[in-house]
Amino acid sequence: MKRVVVTGLGALTPIGNTLSEYREGLKKGLSGAKPITQFDATLFKTRFACEVSGFNPEDFVDRREARRMDRFTQFAMAASAEALAHSGLDLDAIDKNRVGVIWASGIGGLATLEKEIEEHITGNGTPKHNPFTIPKMISDIAAGQISIQYGFRGINYCTVSACASSSHGLMNAFDYIRLGKADIIVSGGSEATITKTAVGGFNSMKALSERNDDFTTASRPFDKDRDGFVLGEGAGALILEEYEHARRRGATIYAEVLGAAATADAYHMTAPHPEGLGVINVMNFALQDAGLRPEDIDYINVHGTSTPLGDVAELIAIQKVFGDAAYKLNISSTKSMTGHLLGAAGAVEAIASILAMQDSFIPPTINHFTDDPEIDPKLNLTFNEAQSRPVNAVLSNTFGFGGHNASIIFRKL
Repeated sequence: MKRVVVTGLGALTPIGNTLSEYREGLKKGLSGAKPITQFDATLFKTRFACEVSGFNPEDFVDRREARRMDRFTQFAMAASAEALAHSGLDLDAIDKNRVGVIWASGIGGLATLEKEIEEHITGNGTPKHNPFTIPKMISDIAAGQISIQYGFRGINYCTVSACASSSHGLMNAFDYIRLGKADIIVSGGSEATITKTAVGGFNSMKALSERNDDFTTASRPFDKDRDGFVLGEGAGALILEEYEHARRRGATIYAEVLGAAATADAYHMTAPHPEGLGVINVMNFALQDAGLRPEDIDYINVHGTSTPLGDVAELIAIQKVFGDAAYKLNISSTKSMTGHLLGAAGAVEAIASILAMQDSFIPPTINHFTDDPEIDPKLNLTFNEAQSRPVNAVLSNTFGFGGHNASIIFRKL
């Protein structure tokens, strides 16, 4: 099969609106948590989130088109534009029939749907909706809008698997290119669900942190006093390209995609498997696909959402897969900084993993105060400060409600 490399990156996150800002935010260990500004959260149990600040969609699409897009699609347009610019692609010189877009969103245009329902309920009962309600809301529209913007006529669709969505999208893009069905695929994910429906829904599940008086430290993966995840928003885009195609055009290669895998827990709608079977399988299968041994991995960017059950279960699975090698690698959760970007998490965390290889550093797990007695203290969870070390191979994990598991392995070239 053909080799697949990453030749462009774009990031729009709560700790930086560009790739360079995101890189610096990761190195500094910034927290993106702040009081919610997108709606009045006064009566909600959780009144903070990791919002994207200072974003102007008209920097990427004209005003008329921006008004026809939900915020999650606007995010997709921004991140993909940066990634394409970063790739150095000459869009007039490539075969656009062999350029695809596989974009992910776990929920899609929730803000649009919520707004339309509210306006209908508070109106006079006459059905009257914006004609762009459905095109703004559907999760696949971001992939379509990116292809329309650039004329990419290849593979085009959306992956939806909750918080594993963009990892599955990257995996699909990797497979299509290595099978020779595309030369280039724009892949990633975006999410914009800081809405009353999302916050209220996650609150009712007791999934969100309620640390309103100390919101900047609320996302604290692996800490004894963690009380749930912090909702985030944003987008990450990667340009995946067939290796020889990239080499012929003299592209800068930021990483090689070496292997990937997907499994199911087949256990529960929201809780992890108590023995971590699905997570153990997905990491083992990814290592097999990449042709690597556990000791070849230098860093694992974990799912690490800051939930009581999930954090411990993932670390137990890592210890079972990696054995003694688990104590020689670095582990960290960048969700401690960005919050949980749901369907966009896999792409944004894949970018963090690639930056770690490029700059020889491990992004920290910030907000650690108290050791959890259920967690092996010999594991290097990169608490509170970034650490310097050579990073040649990274494994990135994402897991979604429904028991969806995804692992992707990147290697430095």
